[in-house]
Amino acid sequence: MMQLTDQLGTQHTFETSPLRIVSLVPSQTELLYDLGLEDNIVGITKFCVHPLHFKASKTIIGGTKNVKFDKIQALQPDIIICNKEENTKEIVEDLAQICPVWVTDILTIEDNLQMIQDFGQLFNKRTEAQKWIDKINFAHQDFKQFIKDKPIKKVAYFIWSNPHMVAGNDTFISELLQLNRFENIYENKEGRYPEVELKKIRLEGDPDYVFLSSEPFPFKDEHAFEIGRFTHHAKTVFVDGEMFSWYGSRLLKAFEYFKILHSKI
Repeated sequence: MMQLTDQLGTQHTFETSPLRIVSLVPSQTELLYDLGLEDNIVGITKFCVHPLHFKASKTIIGGTKNVKFDKIQALQPDIIICNKEENTKEIVEDLAQICPVWVTDILTIEDNLQMIQDFGQLFNKRTEAQKWIDKINFAHQDFKQFIKDKPIKKVAYFIWSNPHMVAGNDTFISELLQLNRFENIYENKEGRYPEVELKKIRLEGDPDYVFLSSEPFPFKDEHAFEIGRFTHHAKTVFVDGEMFSWYGSRLLKAFEYFKILHSKI
């Protein structure tokens, strides 16, 4: 008998470690795979692109916010993995009729490490989880040494166009921007992903850099030109959204990506 509490404070009781897993969060699908749970994962979303071969070997149950209830039920899962930001409260409540739904809530690197530790306990992968925690901690300390003397630069991190939306406060993106000594000019704007007016970008912070994320919106050169012309002198940079917004094991690769990014800008 196991009694464990997820990151929303919901207590779950399991007779044994859940064997059949449906994951509704791309970054957490990748983490489950990296913990050695490939054979246990039976259902994923269409956005779960890592590892690549899962598209062919796992059942696709819709998107993160538009799941196919019947498909999930047919898979007879023992547990469904969700996230507070990625999946709606209504989806979680509906899915709880099928089986226990474990919900994560990741805003900080510490939250991320807690999730990995939780998965280690939940799925009897404690050793594998600790290895990932140790590797991430080592890379994190190494990166802090790398970044400590870098000057602070102001950044606007765009995630959508028309309407223009940015990463605000209380997001994992903002946490990683801060780690990189990038001051998020929209960190005090209301909402986690607020809409902004381009014509006000100078008044609201006049960034040194405008970051255009590779996801969820496919920014192109014309978007970079459109946004950039409203700034005073900002350099527009296309960045890998997975490195800034995917938690789980992806964070290990992110630290190396950040070093390369700093060398290029």
